[in-house]
Amino acid sequence: MSTLKIESDIAAVVQAAIEKHGRNHDAFIPILSEINHVFGHVPGDAFREVCRQLKTSDGQVHVAESQLYGLASFYDMLSTKPRGRHVIKFCENAPCHVVGGKAVWDSLRETLNLSSGETTPDSKWTLSTTSCLGLCSVGPVLLIDDDIYGNVTSEQLSDILERYE
Repeated sequence: MSTLKIESDIAAVVQAAIEKHGRNHDAFIPILSEINHVFGHVPGDAFREVCRQLKTSDGQVHVAESQLYGLASFYDMLSTKPRGRHVIKFCENAPCHVVGGKAVWDSLRETLNLSSGETTPDSKWTLSTTSCLGLCSVGPVLLIDDDIYGNVTSEQLSDILERYE
């Protein structure tokens, strides 16, 4: 895809997100979420484009690129780098760990041949850890895209992953 095409796609996605969510500070995360949803991450050019489109008629900018980047890099649901089609988040908190989480995590890493934060060469999977998914009573817990799995064992991993073929 040409650079010009990507830039026009980014501009169109940003414009649609701003039209949908508004131009105030409360809209920044929803705008970034829309961009993240379309591209699988928030491309660097998108930060610049959001700032450009949020300029007022007198040239004032509502937000700096660094502020937007700070939001995108802080919130786990956003990414500043491309991720796989399916994102696996594994809870590494103590309650999941003490009920077998380490063994499940090791099996998951071995099965996908990934470490935390990595994406498979075919861009199918991205693997990451998270501090808590709020489901301590059913640990070990993992989240694949929007699907939550509790009481996960190493033996269940292949069946769970096959659902995303």
